[in-house]
Amino acid sequence: MHQEVKLSESTKEKRVSFWLLFLRHAGHLVTIPIFIVLHKMFPDPEWRFHADRILLFLLTVITVEAFFQLFRKAIIVGFLVAILYLSIGSIIGKYGFVSLIKDYKYLLFSLSNSPFPEEILVSTLKPFPGKAVILEAIDFEKENVRDFALSATRKHFMGNYENAVQRKWVHCFAVFKEINSNWNYVSDPLSREYYAKASQSVRHLSGDCDDHSILMAACIQSVGGVWRLVYTSNHMYPEMLVGTKKDMESVNYLIKRRFFETESDSMPINYHLDENGKAWLNMDYTAKYPGGPFMKDKILSTLVLR
Repeated sequence: MHQEVKLSESTKEKRVSFWLLFLRHAGHLVTIPIFIVLHKMFPDPEWRFHADRILLFLLTVITVEAFFQLFRKAIIVGFLVAILYLSIGSIIGKYGFVSLIKDYKYLLFSLSNSPFPEEILVSTLKPFPGKAVILEAIDFEKENVRDFALSATRKHFMGNYENAVQRKWVHCFAVFKEINSNWNYVSDPLSREYYAKASQSVRHLSGDCDDHSILMAACIQSVGGVWRLVYTSNHMYPEMLVGTKKDMESVNYLIKRRFFETESDSMPINYHLDENGKAWLNMDYTAKYPGGPFMKDKILSTLVLR
């Protein structure tokens, strides 16, 4: 009996040691992006053999190790919960291990190629405010939302495209013109943040920046486009997926030479490139043409149609 108890305790100790060892190695996945951020934030004193960068990396590793040791129990519990969540997501076809690996790869790419990696890290880690409610509010399949979008494509720029790709852009431009030409800005109720469904906003074309973003996203999706919502300090606005940076040349021509020539005269076309090199065109309510000036350019978080 005494021997069985000892064996049981030994087994528990081995399990704990296994998880500690596993988390210690997993911690290096966190160490790499943190080091990239610190590497770009701190000026390079140009020490010989890059000794300063080596020292910075070692300090980062030591700090992460100390953090994992200090909060190891909470981290083990959180890690097991994350494994369970990812396992379920992989089985039912939602966010799982494959998605996690892709996001991690894209994060490293963004951090290493951006002059401001700390902004990307904050954007990636910070949750999008009201995400669940907003996704539900983008009810693009509602009959009145779809009817509104179809009506806009017949009212503006009908047939002015050369191929299927241009057709999708032009239809989204038509939706933009119809919404932004008639949008009436109305603040939320004083007591709380209110997210109107697209099927509600389409009746009066009124609301604040959140409501406009939701309606624009729903209409873009209803005509086959892809949207993302951008959250900045005290503002939200929609963007439309164009494609590659090369595609922006065609979009630039369509906006400045065919559909919004007067509105965009001598003005730049504003867009963002994401970590995959995809171009997203500004579709904010403050813009008189697709790609108009950003009201606030510093991105805190994004919500992307998956």
